[in-house]
Amino acid sequence: MSYVSDSFWHDAVNKATCDLFTFGYKHVIKPNFVFNVPPDEAHDRMIAFCRVVKHIPPLLWAERTMLDYTDPILETTVMGVDFANPFGLSAGLDKNCDMPVLLDNAGFGFETVGSTTARPCPGNPKPWFHRLPEYDSMMVHVGLANIGSDKVIDRAEKAWTHAHDMQMSVSIARTNDDKCGDLDEGIEDYCISMRRAAGRTAMVEVNVSCPNTHVGEPFTASPEALDKLFDALDRIDRPQPTLVKMPLNKPWEEFRDLLDVLAEHNVQGVSLANLNKDRTGLAIPHEWEGGLSGGPCTDASEALVAKVRREYGDRFAIAGIGGVFTPEQAYARIRAGADLVMFISSLMYRGPQQITVLKRGLAELLRRDGFSSVSEAVGVDAE
Repeated sequence: MSYVSDSFWHDAVNKATCDLFTFGYKHVIKPNFVFNVPPDEAHDRMIAFCRVVKHIPPLLWAERTMLDYTDPILETTVMGVDFANPFGLSAGLDKNCDMPVLLDNAGFGFETVGSTTARPCPGNPKPWFHRLPEYDSMMVHVGLANIGSDKVIDRAEKAWTHAHDMQMSVSIARTNDDKCGDLDEGIEDYCISMRRAAGRTAMVEVNVSCPNTHVGEPFTASPEALDKLFDALDRIDRPQPTLVKMPLNKPWEEFRDLLDVLAEHNVQGVSLANLNKDRTGLAIPHEWEGGLSGGPCTDASEALVAKVRREYGDRFAIAGIGGVFTPEQAYARIRAGADLVMFISSLMYRGPQQITVLKRGLAELLRRDGFSSVSEAVGVDAE
């Protein structure tokens, strides 16, 4: 395999193209085509764009040739899955699996689609999003809108089968609708989606921490509820590794009790963490509902990653989520203990070339500090 980093000319073209995209997104695309309309409309436009462009091979070839920075130092193996690089799109943006073709050609290491649910779900009343550019954040109140895990997982499996390098993960959650019942009903909802996902993606993520549903987060309310859920999920045979998406704002003692439960089950990793519910010190209209993405998550997420790595060692692989906008922030998350790094807000505020910025910058930082791989740097600051 030839790498962009090994070719002087390809490397130069890749860097120049990335710089051009960065300038163009900041000064042309973002103000005139993205931030000039309400965020819900901008999201719909983005999804529509992805649906069209994925059928235009010349544009995909150009995207891959110009933007996909490859470097052997970025390759890593986590939970037995091989990744071309540790960067992935977090669940929450591509709920119905419309974006994999473009993300694959842009050079993402993986994507997590969803979260998706056993039944199709309309989500919460709109607006779903509010922009907070002063904080590099979005207020998110979607409520798990999706077309149902049967259709989403079919799409994810097809995308994984046809991808060049990108791995696919699917995030499953409990349906947020008026049919929700007791804890047992919720468990069966998860089990339906897990049965559908078994063996059909590289990874599966169990989201027990969506803050935007009318039933709340019952499976993180007590260790007993979480244990009951995973007792049921453990009975479903699945070859791919399982991660659990955890809340950000739990007191450590309660959070540790939940991790102790997961450590006894068929769980290989944790995604740390979901949206920030803490608005302390932030000027946000009271009537805006939802959780905070991006900047307000940066410090809390990094601290949580480090604490879990210190307390649990290698028991869990860690996917670090929240507020990663620069290579330095990605590197800090890895040094804190993250095996993988996931983001969404960075893509929205910085542009599609952000994956190239992060990969190129991380490779430079690893070499600067004498590491020969991502895995060598994982957790060096958590000890």
